[in-house]
Parts: sequence; structure tokens; C-alpha cells
Amino acid sequence: MTKREKLLAKARQTPNDLTFDEFETLLKRSGWVFKRQSGSHRVWLSPNNRALPIQSDGGKAKGYQVKQSLLIMENGNG
Repeated sequence: MTKREKLLAKARQTPNDLTFDEFETLLKRSGWVFKRQSGSHRVWLSPNNRALPIQSDGGKAKGYQVKQSLLIMENGNG
């Protein structure tokens, strides 16, 4: 199992327990590109140019943002 597959499984099972670094690693390994940062918000673009602003919550990824990224990935729109 690749690191991407492990992170994807973790994101699906427990989206609220993903660290922010793990979330960004998952995005990068899934073909997303970091576009810009404005304050605490980091904007990532999916392979199909869907923008997703994310931000750290005390070193953790926000669960709803992880879920948004999974929806984009699973619907073939990202």
C-alpha cells in the first residue's frame, strides 16, 4: 500500500484525525497543486482546477475540508 493509499484510507475513515501535514501530503500525491496563501488560508487546485481553501486548526486538518477534498476526488471533478 502506497503512502497516498494509506492517507486516503485514513482520510475516509477518520477525517477529523488527519494532521494538516498529512492532508497537504495527500493533496500533493493526488495531483493537487498549491496555488497561493492568503493569511492562514492555503489554496490548492485540483487536477481539474477546482480551488479548495484549507487552513490548519492547531496542527490538524479541518474535517469538513478533508471531506470536501474527498468529494472532489471521488466525483471525478478533481
